[in-house]
Amino acid sequence: MPQTTRRRFTATAAATIGSAAISNSMLAASTPAATAPSERINVGMVGMGARGFQLLGDFLPLNDCQIVAICDVDDFHYRDNAWGKGTAYGRKPGQEKINKAYANEKSGTPQKGLAVYADYRELIAHKDLDAVIVATPDHWHARCTLDALAAGLDVYCEKPVTHLFAEGKAIVAEVAKRDAVFQVGSQQRSDESFQRVVEIAKNGLLGDIQSLEVGLPPGYEKPMGSTDVVKPRETLDYDFWCGPSKVLPLMQARHHRWWRGHRAYGGGVLMDWIGHHNDIGQWAIGAERSGPTLVEAVNWTYPETDVYNSPHQYTIRCEYDGAITSTISSRNRQGLKVIGSEGWVYVRRGKMEASDKRWLQKDFSAGPIRMPRQQSHAANFLVCVRSREECIAPAEIGHRSITPGHLGYVSEALQTPLRWDPKRETVIDNDKANTLLNAVTYREPWTFS
Repeated sequence: MPQTTRRRFTATAAATIGSAAISNSMLAASTPAATAPSERINVGMVGMGARGFQLLGDFLPLNDCQIVAICDVDDFHYRDNAWGKGTAYGRKPGQEKINKAYANEKSGTPQKGLAVYADYRELIAHKDLDAVIVATPDHWHARCTLDALAAGLDVYCEKPVTHLFAEGKAIVAEVAKRDAVFQVGSQQRSDESFQRVVEIAKNGLLGDIQSLEVGLPPGYEKPMGSTDVVKPRETLDYDFWCGPSKVLPLMQARHHRWWRGHRAYGGGVLMDWIGHHNDIGQWAIGAERSGPTLVEAVNWTYPETDVYNSPHQYTIRCEYDGAITSTISSRNRQGLKVIGSEGWVYVRRGKMEASDKRWLQKDFSAGPIRMPRQQSHAANFLVCVRSREECIAPAEIGHRSITPGHLGYVSEALQTPLRWDPKRETVIDNDKANTLLNAVTYREPWTFS
């Protein structure tokens, strides 16, 4: 497929390929040696930190895509480790990793001239780009994503899909407006164990669902590194790293890895993990495109340091239609427990438990309702870029899965429970809460519109 016709192909593929062909031949296309080099999907990646490198590990082996451009504001670093210790990240190590992977390719053509950028806008403008992977800190997710969508690109964005609630609404609207393919990096949705829990719930084996127990890790209790204020290294554009958020003094305890402890850049461990386990919980009860009707923050505690301003311990109590309740809490057992009138099932990464041991057997079938099995989360994105079908973790579901976290912060700030209208996405009879929830303040010259 010539580069000049790639977009025309992806725009019309859904109309010319039957659903059976999509599920079979397209999945086969994501295996090595299945796609000619000229037919590969050209992908750019923004963010060459630890998560970016993990995603390289997911996408590089897939023969139907080609990483043609990368971007980061830092040329070279060692994340939160001492200098020279552990894995190196940044533009140069990312370039080396990609070139090495393609040089070792046994089929097709190795990478030709990987483009390396320090400004994501230049990457988005890269010639013949088809899709962008956003693996930045949370406060950059919306700006990178909205600009990529505006350029006609499909997007794979890490969770949580956005830093602020209003950003999430904007992305959902933009994806729909442009009929774009969007995948949230909530990989648990493509994991068979988590899908089995959803199947058990949806096939009625638990009886009437009564409650969810969503267990997330606690936040940072103390500084997670040195609090000495330092000058940015010459290889780091720290002002650009801060981007639309405020510029806080640079320190190890609030930079690589630990930035999410301060709400200028992230939403704490709460927002880091809610898009995983709460996502599966809402999927299990059929609320993945709606949400709770009441949200209340209870018993939040904070670290005894001004380095961070996100909670150390937290609980968010929710109510859903159908008399279903949930707690999203650092005090719950980490993972997800779905409790019904006829039994319960629990899952976390690498572990599953149930009131009925038969449900744990490898060949067990919960019933006719089945979740779509994926070769991988990354492969699902590429399949959908070609077919124009919806990914397994689309923008709306990613946004809805973290909404209780956004509401929890507002409830905590106002010290009141919030009645929520999930259809209109508004707090009922509380103007102050709606103002807080929808607030977006970008640092100049960055804008949100």
